Amino acid sequence: MAYRPSTFSIVAWDADHGELGVATQSKFLAVGSVVPWAKAGIGAIATQSWANTSYGPRGLQLLERGAEPEEALSMLLADDPQRESRQVGIVDTKGRAATFTGSDCFAWAGGRTGPGYACQGNILVGEETVNALAKTFEATAGEELAERLVRSLQAAQAAGGDSRGQQSAALVVVKLAGGYGGFNDRYLDLRVDDHTQPIEELARLLKLHKLYYPRPDEPTVPLHGEGARELGAGLQKLGYLQGYDERAIEDALRRFSMTENLEERLRDDGRVYAAVLEYVSMKAGEA
Repeated sequence: MAYRPSTFSIVAWDADHGELGVATQSKFLAVGSVVPWAKAGIGAIATQSWANTSYGPRGLQLLERGAEPEEALSMLLADDPQRESRQVGIVDTKGRAATFTGSDCFAWAGGRTGPGYACQGNILVGEETVNALAKTFEATAGEELAERLVRSLQAAQAAGGDSRGQQSAALVVVKLAGGYGGFNDRYLDLRVDDHTQPIEELARLLKLHKLYYPRPDEPTVPLHGEGARELGAGLQKLGYLQGYDERAIEDALRRFSMTENLEERLRDDGRVYAAVLEYVSMKAGEA
């Protein structure tokens, strides 16, 4: 059975960090279960408007076999009798992009591509929504891919968005060994399935993700000296440390991290992420 989410989306490639991502919003329940598809080192795909969800895995297979996005798109559409009802965006790891909007998609519907991205939407207030996706993504070059994608959604919504309103949003970012524990490529997979302001809720979830998962080049401080004293004071107040003892701080921090689901932020080099230190201080202040 085909589904017809009225949707806007952006698929993108970040060459600096080897990340691929998809961000989408729709007046449709759980858009993240339909539209976004991505595989690290291969590409990212958004399939929407009477979405043919087979386009996701099949398109990624075609990219993996060497097809360029335009070629993969042509092959997906070729044997689909309902292709004029489809809307698709594809990007690969060379920054090549393609977008397609069938002639039967409900207005306003269309797409736009640029270096490393494709954006598209249907049943929109107007073309301004897709233009805002593209302009914001281009203007935020150098920032983290997940941030760029969410900011692009926010700008698109401010420019008019889906003419029927809002309901769900999703953000997927993949990179090699980027998932929990490094066991898969699912670096970030956030979904807001039913909400009056799904994009803003997605932005809130992204902030939480930043707490639980470290970012490249994120600042750290040593587990001795001033940083250790501040950390020790916080852990004492929270009941994880009895008296100040630098030698016991690492164990206390480990127990705190396991309790707070911060295990992905544990280090074994005698340092602590500055964000973790701030979080301990915040929790101690609330205690």
